Formats: sequence, structure tokens, C-alpha cells
Amino acid sequence: MKKLFLLGALAFSSLLSAQTPIQVKLAEEKVVDEKPVIKGWINGDEYTEATLTIYPAKKPNGQAIVACPGGGYAGIATTHEGHDMAAWFNTQGITYAVLHYRMPNGKHEVPLSDAHQAIRYLRKNADKWGVKTVGIMGSSAGGHLASTAATHFTAETRPDFQILFYPVITMGEFTHQGSKNLLLGKNPSEELVKLYSNELQVNEQTPPAFIMHSSDDTAVPVQNTINYYLAMCKHGVPASVHFYPTGGHGWGYNESFPYKTQWKNELEKWLKEIQ
Repeated sequence: MKKLFLLGALAFSSLLSAQTPIQVKLAEEKVVDEKPVIKGWINGDEYTEATLTIYPAKKPNGQAIVACPGGGYAGIATTHEGHDMAAWFNTQGITYAVLHYRMPNGKHEVPLSDAHQAIRYLRKNADKWGVKTVGIMGSSAGGHLASTAATHFTAETRPDFQILFYPVITMGEFTHQGSKNLLLGKNPSEELVKLYSNELQVNEQTPPAFIMHSSDDTAVPVQNTINYYLAMCKHGVPASVHFYPTGGHGWGYNESFPYKTQWKNELEKWLKEIQ
């Protein structure tokens, strides 16, 4: 009975810490004349404009996170890699925002444009939500988008930190081929492949990283994370990397992932350390 009471209290506390979400359209940023269609995975909805759903923290600690769910650059897994994490981050005082970015359909500039615009929007409204630092987070192909934002930026769009779940990093040997085809096309130039192989784009200005990956991931090989980590070490960028022996790919915030408690504890600790 005592255990049930404690679990109920924790759940109630999470609900109290989560504010009513705010959805905005990121319409200001237009990279191409024709906006590709995004196919969301919630009820099969289709939409053509990028949106940002913001969950302001009730008691902000100064941090904000833009989450980029995965989906192979064909769609976005908005639940377990997106909205399901909102209450947990809010309990830590973190303002959390889920980015429904546009799909590239071979127009590689489009998703990055939306990620940059999301960062700009949170910084523009920083005083409203008590935000001092803005990080980027992504899973799978969303991890590629997040790591692209962390390695391709201007002074106003550089994220302060990055969090990556089983990320696609490279467009080279160890890439996820479906993501590569949809982002760059089936016959991209060597220059374009190199540009979006983010392990090759790390430098001293790359923000610190927290990265998770399962060793038995057959969809996105762990070499993506390993090579990205080695590049960060080479350039003196702080990185906390966590490999789990099992779990496969795409676990996100799912209860079925056996190491969920571990990654949550480690990530919460890391976020406090970088404040």
C-alpha cells in the first residue's frame, strides 16, 4: 500500500509540474518555395507546416530542450520519442518542446531549417519561460537532425548542449540507408555526404553531448555513436556516452526498455551538472 501511495504521489507531482502545452507554427523560416508534406504518425495526420509544441516548466531551472523525434526522415514518432517525455522533463524544471519538423524529400536544408528556427523561437521568448540555455535532443534520424544542428550552426542557432538517443550520425559506411536516401537523394555527391556525416563536422565549438545506444542495434549501428564520440574527444568536447547490452532500436521512453531507469538517472544527473 505504501509503495502504491508513493507511485501515485510521484505521478501526481509530474502532472503538477507540467503546464498546458503551447503549439506554435514556425512559419517565419522558408528555405524552399515548396514545403514538403510531413506525415505524422498520430492518427495518420498529414501536415505541411513545421510546428513546435512547448511544455513550459512550472518552476523553471533555466534549461530548455527542443526534441526531434525519429522516423527515418519519412515521418516522426511523436509519442515515445517526443511528447511522452514532457512531464518527466518538466518535473526537473526544464521547459520541453517537441519539434514536428518538415520531411526533406531530398531537400536536405528543410529539417535543419526547422530545428534552427525552433532554437531561435525559444531564445526569442526566453524571458517568458525563464529560459537561459537551449539544448537539442533527437532519436534515430531525429538524432541525425539534432547532431546536424549541433555541428552546423551560426552564433544565434548554436545549441548549448545535445542529447542523442541511438542517433544516425554518418551518411557514410555505417549510415541508416533509408534516412540517407530521403535526406540526400539516392545519388548524392561526395561533398554532400561529407557535409551531413556529422562525425566529420565536429570542432571545438560543438556543444557537449549525452548519448545513448544499444550494442545490439541492427538498424543504426553503434559505430555512429562511437565515431562521433571519438571526434568529440579529438576536439576536446565533453561527452557522456552510455552503451547498453540489449534493447535494439527505437526504445525512447518505452517502459519495455530494460535500462530506462538507468538512462533517466544518468541524464538527470548530467543535466544538473551542466547548468
